Amino acid sequence: MTTMAATAHRSTPAARPPLGLRERKKIKTRTAIRKATYRLVQEQGYDATTVEQIAEAAEVSPSTVFRYFPTKEDIVVTDEYDPVLEEELRDRPADEELPASLRYVMRQAIERSLSGEYETREEMALRARLMVEVPAVRSRMIESMSVTGRMMCRVVAERTGRDPGELEVRVYCMGIVGALMEASRYWAERGQQGDMAAYVDRTLAVLEHGLGRRKSEAP
Repeated sequence: MTTMAATAHRSTPAARPPLGLRERKKIKTRTAIRKATYRLVQEQGYDATTVEQIAEAAEVSPSTVFRYFPTKEDIVVTDEYDPVLEEELRDRPADEELPASLRYVMRQAIERSLSGEYETREEMALRARLMVEVPAVRSRMIESMSVTGRMMCRVVAERTGRDPGELEVRVYCMGIVGALMEASRYWAERGQQGDMAAYVDRTLAVLEHGLGRRKSEAP
């Protein structure tokens, strides 16, 4: 990996403005809708859960649900992490290698998940399981990857002095997003057993160093 450009932007935590009331209300509403969905899906299954039921459980109107989430699948695949990841990636030291920055911010995101800041471990596990078991959720997750990928393109371009639309930048960033999605699927397929943070470390190590050969097969 190349060393990040020394001119990369870096903000300080003290400089970050607190969220306004409007944004806090939006996050609160999205979280209420998401938690209501998870609860209903746990009780009766994904296919049997309707937007009308979700709205009633979240104490909002169906139109409000659709205003925040265009489809039922979006409730599952959309989260609050992208803005946080973008901010934290920009906060990393300018001379830090990108894989090290990614490893740090992803560990922070996982710790938040396990601490229940945005979702509980059970909700995180349910989301991963639905991605594996429900084709519509998996398809929407793949589509939504482009949003996270574009965010990463902006940050990587800033740190490397490249254009975010360059093929190399897009391939690199979408490769990372796709690889992290596979790590989540791997965790879900094994019944959420094992350390998700360790799976992320393994994923980023493959991207950084390549696949290589198993030691037992080495000459």
